[in-house]
Amino acid sequence: MNLPTHITPETGKRSGTAAFSLLEVMVAIAIFFTAAFAILTVVGGALRNAHLLQRPQVDAAAVASALSITNKIIEGTASGDLSEILGDTYRGYTYESTAVEVQSNKLFQVDFTIYSPDSGHPVFSKISTRLFRPESPPGTLDGGGMGLH
Repeated sequence: MNLPTHITPETGKRSGTAAFSLLEVMVAIAIFFTAAFAILTVVGGALRNAHLLQRPQVDAAAVASALSITNKIIEGTASGDLSEILGDTYRGYTYESTAVEVQSNKLFQVDFTIYSPDSGHPVFSKISTRLFRPESPPGTLDGGGMGLH
C-alpha cells in the first residue's frame, strides 16, 4: 500500500498518513457480515432444535400397543386425537389405523399412522403389525364386513 505523503508547513518535511482504501473497507465489511450471518445461522438452528425438543416425541408403536389390547378387531379404519389415548400432552397429534384381514383364520394386519399437528399434517410416525384375534368377527376373507372397534 502506498501511503500518500504531504509536506507539513511547520517542519517542511514529508509525513506519511495512513488511510484505508474503499476496497479494503468493503472487504472488511464483507468479512464482518459473513461472520455475523454464520453466527445467526448457528443460533437459529439451536433455537429450532430447542423448540423441537419441547414437543412430545411419539412413536406409532405406543399407539399400536394401546389400541391392540382389544380382544376383537373389525376390518376398517379408525382415527382420532392422540390425546384421547396418551393424554393431554399429545393434543393436536392425530392417529389413523387401518385393519385388514390377511388370512382367513382371523389374522389381521393393522397399520398405524401418527400425524403431526403442524400445518399440512405430515406423517410423524408409522408402524404396521399383525395381530391374531380369534374372537374377532369374520373379516372380508371369511365373508364378513368392514369396520374397526
